[in-house]
Amino acid sequence: MVEPRLATVLNVNDDDANRYLVNRILEMAGYTVLEAATGMAALLMAEQHRPDVIVLDVKLPDISGYEVCARLRANPDTASIAVMHTSATFVTSDKKARGLDAGADAYLTQPFDASELVATVRSLQRLRHAEQAARRRANELAEMDRRKDEFLAMLAHELRNPLAAIMTSIGILERNPTDNLKEARMRGIIHRQTHHLARLVDDLLDVSRITRGKVELRTGRLDLRAVLLQVIQVIRPGTEARGLGLEVSLPDSPLWLTGDATRLEQIFTNLLDNAAKYTDTGHITLRVEQEGVNGSAQAVVRVRDTGIGIPQDVLPRIFDLFAQADTSLERTRGGLGIGLTLVRQLVQLHGGQVTARSHGTGKGSEFEVRLPLLHFMEETAPAPLPRRTRAGRHILLVEDNPDARQAMRELLELWGHQVEEAPDGLRGVELAVQRRPELALVDIGLPGLDGYRVAQELRSRVGRDIRLVAITGYGGPEGHDRALKAGFDLHIVKPVKPDELDRLLSSL
Repeated sequence: MVEPRLATVLNVNDDDANRYLVNRILEMAGYTVLEAATGMAALLMAEQHRPDVIVLDVKLPDISGYEVCARLRANPDTASIAVMHTSATFVTSDKKARGLDAGADAYLTQPFDASELVATVRSLQRLRHAEQAARRRANELAEMDRRKDEFLAMLAHELRNPLAAIMTSIGILERNPTDNLKEARMRGIIHRQTHHLARLVDDLLDVSRITRGKVELRTGRLDLRAVLLQVIQVIRPGTEARGLGLEVSLPDSPLWLTGDATRLEQIFTNLLDNAAKYTDTGHITLRVEQEGVNGSAQAVVRVRDTGIGIPQDVLPRIFDLFAQADTSLERTRGGLGIGLTLVRQLVQLHGGQVTARSHGTGKGSEFEVRLPLLHFMEETAPAPLPRRTRAGRHILLVEDNPDARQAMRELLELWGHQVEEAPDGLRGVELAVQRRPELALVDIGLPGLDGYRVAQELRSRVGRDIRLVAITGYGGPEGHDRALKAGFDLHIVKPVKPDELDRLLSSL
């Protein structure tokens, strides 16, 4: 059985008699005692032996106890040691306050009783043990948080691979119309639910990154109307399938602002999806207006529904993580309870505000987003990009998931591209060197040679003639930055919508 370590006290006092007396009291109480007669000696011994408590006289021959305490606190190796000042000279309240302000944990004036000294040392020892336990717990929680983030990243990667195969396959099917109404409905269900799953995966990862301050916006000047039209195009089929009306009112002129188009789409997709989820019958209204506030212009977007409403006791915390209006055991509404948390965080990152209103259960709800617009002098629309005509390309597809690889190849060939495929990084590099494709779509998580190494090899052996696109289940700014450093031209996250991939290939 391992014997518990005896607590160690460093006794610092230049008076031999006082130092001896304190030593004897502490030793009789069961402590291991070290001693020092000067401030510099105390600092050296504290760093070497790391005592549990230091009994530190204020008046020392070289530097004062105040200075010793300040230096202990400034040194990371000794900052956590408990310090008790003692003094027979500096006994006034202002001197005690100075000692405590300098970092001491307690202050005893001499003469003191042996019981008072021992009780104070024990109190400081308990304080130190509590701090150490709290520090260990904080380190454990930080490690658990790190492992959780790693798990979520791996989970997203594993989920995105099958989602990519499903989304690509349904994209192929949708290009071959069917007269069978039942089959058409089933295709619509698969399409909507796949997109819903993809959004859930993105939200799950985003909430972890946002709460840790890891999300960076990729901003540029854009027209908010265009963003909202894109969102409506995605959302409308789902609302119509539920028998809900979607009324949209947009201004005639552009609403120019500085923002991240992807994140803005995420904001309004979440709000509209949330409105549809909590509305059984009736309609959803999206109304956009421009308002002036204190000499500056704002875009005001209101999403209103005729759904179940928000109870008054839930309304103040509706944007909190995992908060939901439907808290019944049946959980008929679904969702993770993180969408509105993402909305608030992303709106705030854009310099805006979001508020929720409801008159209570069964009376619908309204969410209002306010975003700052650019000054009217800056509202000149950017010159339109020249329209490009798409021609068949020679494409190398490097993907280790067989279903995802086959679905992507058939979709690309449907668009008229010549496709060669490789199941791993080594074969991908070999084919690229031999066949010299125009463009390579490369998964990151590949066996043998990962996608980053593939990009580096192709840049060194093929050069800049080949365009490289990373298609990966690992999202986040870290993966994006690493992909660009490795030599990729673009970094996109699975599952890629077929129409988005089509636009991407046309623009490269």
